Parts: sequence; structure tokens; C-alpha cells
Amino acid sequence: MERVTTPIGVPLALPLAEPATSAPATRGALIDQHGRIARDLRISLTDRCNLRCDYCMPAEGLPWQPREQHLTAEEIVRIVGVLAELGISTVRLTGGEPLLRRDLPELLAAIHAIPGIEDVALTTNGVLLERQAAALAAAGGARLNVSLDTTDREGFKAITRRDDLDRVLAGLIEARRHPELTPIKLNAVALKGVTEPALDGLLAVAASVDAELRFIEPMPLDAGHRWTPDDGLSGAELRKLLSARGEVRPLPAPASATARRFELGDSGQVVGFISSVSEPFCSSCDRLRLTADGNLRSCLFSHEEGDLRTLLRNGASNAELADRISGTVWRKPQGHGMNEPGFRPPERPMSAIGG
Repeated sequence: MERVTTPIGVPLALPLAEPATSAPATRGALIDQHGRIARDLRISLTDRCNLRCDYCMPAEGLPWQPREQHLTAEEIVRIVGVLAELGISTVRLTGGEPLLRRDLPELLAAIHAIPGIEDVALTTNGVLLERQAAALAAAGGARLNVSLDTTDREGFKAITRRDDLDRVLAGLIEARRHPELTPIKLNAVALKGVTEPALDGLLAVAASVDAELRFIEPMPLDAGHRWTPDDGLSGAELRKLLSARGEVRPLPAPASATARRFELGDSGQVVGFISSVSEPFCSSCDRLRLTADGNLRSCLFSHEEGDLRTLLRNGASNAELADRISGTVWRKPQGHGMNEPGFRPPERPMSAIGG
């Protein structure tokens, strides 16, 4: 193993590159049977979370995976290195709650150092952000997505089952002080009966930290399988609500973008909508997901996973890892199937897959 010192001075052991005779396939090889090319990787760093959002998990939490089943930082870096050789250029770190990983700054710095990785992002609930923002910025930073469904204290407590709104708001303010943690997006799950009265507060907080506000339709990924299509507000419904606050003007976006973005009124404030249920974007999806326990998923709703952890721990070469990755990507389903008869959600809840 080679010892690499990260920008914040902490050594992290990284695997040495393998000889060219066993190198993985050439860049751009991650194509599925429907012609889509994978370029974006979402890595769940842990299944644990310090909130208990009612649309995600029960109040008592879930049986967490044993920590020894989670990928180590060195294992994550090796997998990302192989994926970068195969054409992945964007990485998003998620959870559970990724700020619960004590080695997050070192891991972030190591991912920045991988050739071919051009963009790194982080999704967090923001509770621990105030005290960790400086370390994350020193490690190279990341585009930041902070989950916030309402700015009403009682509403926040009802949804998350925790009284942590002030900590999230303080984390946003602290993050805004670090250019390395921008741009910032606020992610709000679009919930009927919650989002409508929360609109003005969310718009105000987003404006105060120069963040883009994004609304995400709830999906059938809750641990209790209680989701119904009536739980959420569609992008079209939200745009109608927002039109009372000014003209809602569409903005151009790349074909692979998951969010439809709009400018609002005279302020020009940008609002995005990720409407996976009512406006699916499967035909242009370029995402892969790596679970905390080392399984590669080609689709959020897939029933197939490629086990990379076992390969790694059994001494597999990078070429063998690349073969497993390419096969998993090739079998990516054409769509999530949420709107089709007989749809069956994945066995794992969202907290165990990664956002």
C-alpha cells in the first residue's frame, strides 16, 4: 500500500496502481444494453442516520449493518479508481448521514486526488455541518446538498423526530462561509400538507445562503413500505403553487439532468424539481450507486446488485472488479417501473441504498 498525505495532513493508505497487463477496460466503457453511459457515482458511506424522518424510517430506527460490513476508506478509493478508469467522472457522497463517518475529510481528499474524477458532491442533513464545514473545505470541498423539508420548528420536529432545526440552519450559514462548499442546494421532499405552508420559509432560507431550492417527489423507498402516490406533490403542482409568487420560467438543462430548473418572478431565484414519479428521466439516467456494504446498483429500484466487497476482500484484481462492474451496468433496467402494474420496490430502504 502507498501512503498518501491528504491536503489536511492526514495520511491515507491507497492501493498502488496495477500493471498495465491487468488494467480495467478503457474509459467510457460503462454502457448498458439500452445505450446509456454511466458517468455519475453515488456512494453511501453509512446506513446510519441521526434523524428519523417519517417518510424514510421508523421512530426507533432500523437494524444497522455491522461496521465491519462497511467498505473502508481504502476500499472505497480503490473502487472509485477503477470506476474512474471506466469513465465515471462525478462522485456524490451520501448516506444514511455521511457526516457520521469520522474519516470523511480524509476520504474526500483522497477522492479528489483520483485521476478522472472531475466533480465531487456531498448530500447531508446538515445537523453536523457547522462543526465539520472547515475540515471538509480543507479536504478539497464539495458541492453541497442539504436536506431541509420545512423551516417551521414544530414541523421539523414532526418530520424528523428530532429538534435540530437550529443546527441545520447554523450549518448552512457556516458552509456559506467556505467557497469550497459551494454551490449549495436545499433538498426538500415534496409532501402534501407539509410543503405548501413551508414554501415561503424554504424560499427565504435558500435566498439567505444563496442556495438553489429543489423539491423531490417522495418515492416508494421507505422502510415501512407505507408510501402511496398521494403522499407527494408533483413538480407540476408545485409550479402552480409557486406561480402565485411570480412567473415561473424554465431554464435550459443537459439531457442527463435529473432536475427541471426554473426562475421565479422578479427575484430570479432558481427552483428545481426532481419528479421521479410523475416525470421520470430513466431514458437519460447516467447514475450508479455503491452501497455502504460494497454492492453496486445500476438503478435505485434495481433488484440486482454487483457484490464488489467480497471480490475486494478475496484479493480480486482491478480487471476482475471492472468485469463485475461492467456486467452490472450492462444489465441496468430500462426504467424504474413505478408506474407499471406489478411494480415491486427494492428490498433495501433508501437509507440502506444511499440518496
